[in-house]
Amino acid sequence: MATKFESAGKPAASTQRLLQAIPKVDEFLGWLDPALDAPAFLVKSTVRQLLESLRQEILKGGAIKPADLSQAALLPRLHKLLAARLRPNFRTVINGTGVVIHTNLGRSLLPEVAMESLLAVGSRYSNLELDLATGKRGSRYSLVEEILCELTGAEAGLVVNNNAAAVMLVLDTLAKEREVIVSRGQLVEIGGSFRIPEVMSRTGAKLVEVGATNRTHLRDYENAISEETALLLKVHTSNYRMIGFTSEVPLTELVTLAGKHTLPVMEDLGSGCLLDLSRFGLRKEPTVGEVVRAGVDVVTFSGDKLLGGPQAGIILGKKEIIAQIKQNPMTRALRIDKFTLAGLEAVLRLYFDEEQAIAAIPTLAMLAMPLAVIDRKAKRLRRLIGKELGSVCKVELKNITSMVGGGSLPEQPLPSRAVALAPLDRSVNELEKGLRELSLPVLGRIEDDWLLLDLRTVADKEIPLLANCLKEVFEAKNT
Repeated sequence: MATKFESAGKPAASTQRLLQAIPKVDEFLGWLDPALDAPAFLVKSTVRQLLESLRQEILKGGAIKPADLSQAALLPRLHKLLAARLRPNFRTVINGTGVVIHTNLGRSLLPEVAMESLLAVGSRYSNLELDLATGKRGSRYSLVEEILCELTGAEAGLVVNNNAAAVMLVLDTLAKEREVIVSRGQLVEIGGSFRIPEVMSRTGAKLVEVGATNRTHLRDYENAISEETALLLKVHTSNYRMIGFTSEVPLTELVTLAGKHTLPVMEDLGSGCLLDLSRFGLRKEPTVGEVVRAGVDVVTFSGDKLLGGPQAGIILGKKEIIAQIKQNPMTRALRIDKFTLAGLEAVLRLYFDEEQAIAAIPTLAMLAMPLAVIDRKAKRLRRLIGKELGSVCKVELKNITSMVGGGSLPEQPLPSRAVALAPLDRSVNELEKGLRELSLPVLGRIEDDWLLLDLRTVADKEIPLLANCLKEVFEAKNT
């Protein structure tokens, strides 16, 4: 039975003894090696955090014993906490998911030449807004505009921080308080609940839906055109595919109709690419150059999807249209920084030689990677881990499919090979969690009680690192 003091909230005698046994901050700091490589402020705050967590655990009746409050027990806990606090929140991972353009893992990887350019402009001054020919102030957009126009045939261009921003900027410039005609089947939602109707509402444009969800005809657009119409908008459904009884108006027909009414046509190409990827067995996607040649007034697309560059929203089109967009005050708020410009220019220059682009741009290289190459990588990983993991885990090679990802080429399977793991000493979910929590996290996917590591998205130089990560996670369980 609780005493009068305990029922009034006074801790039990055993609890009081444990609380009194918690070392003082200065005492704890005296235990530490003077050579500990960590900022003094961070060390002291981490000690306070640890001691407070012990206090709360004791007060809640946790299973704390006097031995748990000793120097021998507490120092390892402090070092573990310190290591976690010193580790960056934003860090690299090994992508074994097989999703090439993985939005949650940073989308497209940049080629080495782009990384060299980032280092150069980040560590030295640059001509970001200086015209070196005249010595006067220049425009940052001009640094990539000419290259974009050469590669696509567009008359002019502008780059902002992502494609959602590009769409908003164009609509705000061309259709504020006026009507924009869009097919119902193209009112898409992409990641982060970004929906075309809501974007229009934010910019003041008035949405006019035409056609049915699965079929839209040219006459639907023509019947909807009025004096209030500002723009005909086509949205390429790059993040889903509709099959069956469907039809949509070809872009060339839409351009012809718009010309009769002196209206501009815009296409939101989404994950637009500069090369025809069908040569690698992928489904045919319209290239940016094809869209420009079809006669659109403005086209927008992402820089970090099928293009394989940094995050950016690229706007290309007719000179007079792009000139209007450049004058919009929103342009400054949405502008790109020197790192995006450096990375984008380096990637774009690779496209002057298509074979060079395919070999050097990681996204293209992974999409074009032959199955035989992936198989060799999978066999190499299995050799590196087979002996050490054989007693604690079943290791097999499996035929699987990778995905393009990033809202690009939906339902486009890519034949691939995986190292499949079925642990004997824990559940497959525990293994997946353990790999995620390593200092170098490893991401895979679980199917039929196997953890699959798809080697399409694992670089050659990462294979020894991945092998070490697998050994580490199993050693941690057995120590």
